[in-house]
Amino acid sequence: MPHRSAPRALPPDQPEADAMADIRPFMASFPTGVSVVTTLDAHSVPHGLTCSSVTSVALRPPTVLVCVRTASPTLAVVLAQNSFALNLLHERARAASDLFASGAPDRFERVEWRLPLGAGGPHLTADAHAVADCAVVRTVRFGDHTAVFAEVRRVTVREDPRPLLYGLRRYAVWSDAAAAAPPLAHPAAPAAPPLARPAASGIPGALSPDPSEGGTRVSR
Repeated sequence: MPHRSAPRALPPDQPEADAMADIRPFMASFPTGVSVVTTLDAHSVPHGLTCSSVTSVALRPPTVLVCVRTASPTLAVVLAQNSFALNLLHERARAASDLFASGAPDRFERVEWRLPLGAGGPHLTADAHAVADCAVVRTVRFGDHTAVFAEVRRVTVREDPRPLLYGLRRYAVWSDAAAAAPPLAHPAAPAAPPLARPAASGIPGALSPDPSEGGTRVSR
């Protein structure tokens, strides 16, 4: 017979919020790639933040989901403009990840970027191995974060992508993971099918908990 746990009773003077589990250590043990969400406001000022909460939702229509802190100024611009660019960082772009997680007001002056015709936001040309230009189609606010569903209008992918990885509160690089010897197959096990190219995925919890706005439009 399945075991059913009885709900834990709270002391009368203890707020319910105090009983909530802290899921950050749990989610930190689930490594993911690193992205930077970028957009432009109505005055063509760039905004952006580092985010590890990215996942694919559907192929038709091509849809992705990013989760961003609801109080983020960058999110406010994304929702006002209904568009953004999702920059997936390559393994040499740790400095860009830290920069956009810092909320530094001059962060767009310290990176190379451009705005192609029809882009959803700035493309980080020196730091991203893939960029998706996205249009917001739906948002869901839950707790202290907002889930943004966006249709991908265009994808730009570099040859031989080598993504930056993040987990257990530290970075790793794809080259090291890919260089590891594959596990030995069991003699009786059937041959494994070829691996499909993985879609971008992520976990709840942005690397930029408190981004600020600012910066001047500069392209190097």
